[in-house]
Amino acid sequence: MRSVLHSLLGIGLCLAAVGCSEGPATPPSQGGAGAGQGPTGGAGGGKTLRIAVIPKGTTHDFWKSVHAGALDAAQETPGVQVIWNGPDNEKDKEQQIKIVDTFVNDKVDGICIAPIDRDALIEPIRRAKQAGIPVVVFDSGLSDTSDIISYVATDNYQGGVIAARHLAGLLNGEGGVVMLRYLEGSESTEQREQGFLETLGKEFPKLEILSENQHVNSDAAEALQKGTSILQDLGPKVKGVFTVCEPNNKGMLQALEDLQLAGKVQFVAFDSDPLVVRGLTEDKVHGVVLQNPVKMGYLAVQSIANHIAGKPVEKRVSTGEELATKANMSTPEMQALLNPKQAN
Repeated sequence: MRSVLHSLLGIGLCLAAVGCSEGPATPPSQGGAGAGQGPTGGAGGGKTLRIAVIPKGTTHDFWKSVHAGALDAAQETPGVQVIWNGPDNEKDKEQQIKIVDTFVNDKVDGICIAPIDRDALIEPIRRAKQAGIPVVVFDSGLSDTSDIISYVATDNYQGGVIAARHLAGLLNGEGGVVMLRYLEGSESTEQREQGFLETLGKEFPKLEILSENQHVNSDAAEALQKGTSILQDLGPKVKGVFTVCEPNNKGMLQALEDLQLAGKVQFVAFDSDPLVVRGLTEDKVHGVVLQNPVKMGYLAVQSIANHIAGKPVEKRVSTGEELATKANMSTPEMQALLNPKQAN
């Protein structure tokens, strides 16, 4: 009898202990492909914050570096999880809209997005705001910024100014110049184009703009085809070239090489990739205007987390712009921008 009583008493004490203890922490929600996760609890006041990061595309080197920066922010900010998802093709604005709406329906805690089109993404972002989901825009802006928390980006207009002045200096202020445009509706590249053209027009009247109306839709093969056509049509009149983004850089460099003009035509690019770095080393590219994609991804996620935590966030956050040349490309600062780390 005494043995039975001791057993019952032991069971009662165990049940009491379970009833008074706190249960295990709620497991974090699962992210999509490429998700990175910080520790549970913190920025959201106890739960894991799911931050969706939506680039224009997922294939180019630039976006892989933005992804790396976003994951750095998640790792350093307790309670933040990054969910990375974007279109395969940077011209697929309909797919990007679907991704936004899916994240809104999934009730993520915040969205960071690089809009493919400055107008088409306004309404999807408005729907996110109406659902109580704050949005930070990075890299490329919107025509209407009333529904966003912050815009984290390079000063793209100033980047175009830097490119124009550098190319004009290489040409001693004279000669024919070609600019290869990017996808219509992309605010970031349109700002670069505007800064470049307006600076040439105001400051270098002896430079002749031979071609500036050709657009490339995020495809290096298309940039090669259009670059080749322009260079062949204009012939020796072309003394300098400016391209405004990674696929255009690749296509134009290949066109110059195929036509045996690489090194003879002064070439200024915007954004880095391994082919452009090689071109700088070989005197086939004569200047690269650089962004800081890792910093951009980091600050975009950090801005959302700070906003959710009730901390003040600047409406406009600049990530800076620099010019790399063969003369300065070996410095640690330029190496970090020419060869930024990438997410796996």
